[in-house]
Amino acid sequence: MLRRFRDVIRLGPVKVGTADDRRGRTKHTAACTAPRCGFSAEYDTRSAAELAARTHRCPAR
Repeated sequence: MLRRFRDVIRLGPVKVGTADDRRGRTKHTAACTAPRCGFSAEYDTRSAAELAARTHRCPAR
């Protein structure tokens, strides 16, 4: 299933977006866009996703 993200922001190399999962619940995703990093995680709250984006230390650098 293709997700439609809304309210996407960029914090350094990490993008944070909001989408609904298959059950209709709102989830917030933080994903690093740096090559060869591979960091991504889903959170229940937007503030948790933004905190993860701010504190992410990319090992690909």
